[in-house]
Amino acid sequence: MKLLRNTSTSTHARLPFQLGLLALACAMVVFLSFVFPNVNYEYDEKGGSLLWSLLPDQEREERIVIVAIDEKSLSEVGSWPWSRNTMAELSDKLADYGAALQLFDIVFPETKLGDQAFSQALARNNVVLAQIPIFEGDSSLRSGELSGALASTRCEFPIPRASSYLANTPALNAKSVGHITPIVDADGVIRKQPPLVCIEGRVYPSLALQGLLSSLGKKDISLSIKQYSGLFSSPQNVEIDSYFGLSIPLDNQGNMRLSYRQSPDSFQVVSAASVLNGSAPAELLNNAWVLVGATAFGLGDVVPTPHSGTTPGVELQARLLSNLLDGRTPYTPNYSNLLKFLFGVTAAIILIVVAKLGNKAASLLLPIVTVLLPICAWGLHTYLLTYSIWLGWLNLALFCAFSGTLFVLADHQLLRHQHLRIFTHLSSYLPKSVAQNLLHTSPSGAIEAKRHDLVLMCADLRNFSAYEESRPPEEAAALLHCFFVESTRIIENHNGQVEEYKGDSLLASWPRDNDQNSVQKALDAAAELQEMLSNILPQRPPKGLEPLALGIAIERGPTLVGSIGPVNRRHHTLLGDTVTIVLRIQEMTQDLAQPILIGECAARDLSGNELDSQGSFLLDGLTTPHVLFAPKSHHVDPLMDREDSRVFRIVRQQSS
Repeated sequence: MKLLRNTSTSTHARLPFQLGLLALACAMVVFLSFVFPNVNYEYDEKGGSLLWSLLPDQEREERIVIVAIDEKSLSEVGSWPWSRNTMAELSDKLADYGAALQLFDIVFPETKLGDQAFSQALARNNVVLAQIPIFEGDSSLRSGELSGALASTRCEFPIPRASSYLANTPALNAKSVGHITPIVDADGVIRKQPPLVCIEGRVYPSLALQGLLSSLGKKDISLSIKQYSGLFSSPQNVEIDSYFGLSIPLDNQGNMRLSYRQSPDSFQVVSAASVLNGSAPAELLNNAWVLVGATAFGLGDVVPTPHSGTTPGVELQARLLSNLLDGRTPYTPNYSNLLKFLFGVTAAIILIVVAKLGNKAASLLLPIVTVLLPICAWGLHTYLLTYSIWLGWLNLALFCAFSGTLFVLADHQLLRHQHLRIFTHLSSYLPKSVAQNLLHTSPSGAIEAKRHDLVLMCADLRNFSAYEESRPPEEAAALLHCFFVESTRIIENHNGQVEEYKGDSLLASWPRDNDQNSVQKALDAAAELQEMLSNILPQRPPKGLEPLALGIAIERGPTLVGSIGPVNRRHHTLLGDTVTIVLRIQEMTQDLAQPILIGECAARDLSGNELDSQGSFLLDGLTTPHVLFAPKSHHVDPLMDREDSRVFRIVRQQSS
């Protein structure tokens, strides 16, 4: 099989076909990306963040504490929204606990009683409030007063622009404000947020970024957008001009990606009720950055994340703040497509190399490689993610899966084609039933044979050796080939099977186990063979040679059919007395001048009116006499001299 693969389909001939398969796989990936972009993006994100879900970082976040407006707080303090005086008290309590920075993930758009007290608390307690830019183009909402704009930063690409907003009431006189507007994907999961938003020509930072800027202790801090061309650099970066190394990687839409590497349990949560009643652990809040937000399920501030379908929104702000403090914001590098292309080329080379191996190796390894390559694509993405590099994996995995599947199918079809061709060759040398059985068994050096009740027919070309000696070998081969081809056709038309060709004779069989008319079919085939041979044999033999003729013998009996010989050189054969008898009967056709002779066992299956008894004869090499019969429809061979035949001399000797 390996020889057939190497000789029939060379490497150079297969390479364009393999490249075509790779191009087809690439086209399939592009098609799916364009036709189902949302599905492609969703599964790329879900699979890409799988490591965060399965093996999150359990290290406790000591710098940030979430003060939660939870069910306990609503039960003890009252239903939401709380009064401004209560919010002022909460801020003062946090300051008393020693909180270094307070960030409220809450917007206060309405003017209410107690705004003055709350405004004074905001001013003395280093508090950052939230506001919400609205990116929907059809929204005309403009509530409250925007604040917290960066005076030295200008609107430029790729900072996204918002046309409407929900801000805090001017009565609060909030100076330090940051937006909390995330980017909600089609599946509802929040994965990105713009650190900067442009509204009416002014730039406003996010809540987490505003908190970071407030901690720097400067009033007027300039931020700018920088572009880098390094292989693993982010396309865009927000740089804090006065502080080297403080930068935020952005995508081309001006968004920063949230990292979900930290487990939700790593964030410390204190109930707002505990802060208000003074029972909160002081060691947690002292010198900590405090995020105040709603976690009660009834308040509706919950979003799906890779960790949970009901994550409080304030936790997202905690993650963003933690990412900024650690400088570990995931991003997609400039040349991510080049990295994917190099991986795809490597995968293609691996598939081509594996496909070039021998049949067994290729058939075994191609399915394994087809499974492993997509896993490797995901593994590469996951490995780079540990360095905060988001490469993406789905398109790579799909390309590897499609390419590997196409290679497996192509190899399977090639093997099927080769198996069919081998079976065709094998069945041309052996009976089809034997060839079919060989396809499903392993080679063996033992005798593999079964006993069958068969009708055997031996047909031999008389005087062919002398004819072959006197004529060119090409002419003799053509005559013998024609004889075998036509004989096989006739035998198979009569439901027989040629068992072997040997020299200028053939041996055929008819199973009698389930067919009582096997002898009649063999006799009909013999008659047609005689008629066929009269049309293909030369009418006038070469000078000095006897004419060619066909002698046919038919006998029935138990026969051993199978294979013998060493494991590396088997031989299909028929063994038993019936084989020997039919060969000896065929030799008697020349002595008795009969073109067809039938043994006594086969004659029992035929009507007596159809046969003429030729007498009882002791066949060469055997000890028991056998009665032979000739069909009445066939006369004595005119080419033979009955009186000079050896058989009649033997008969006369036996009778005397």
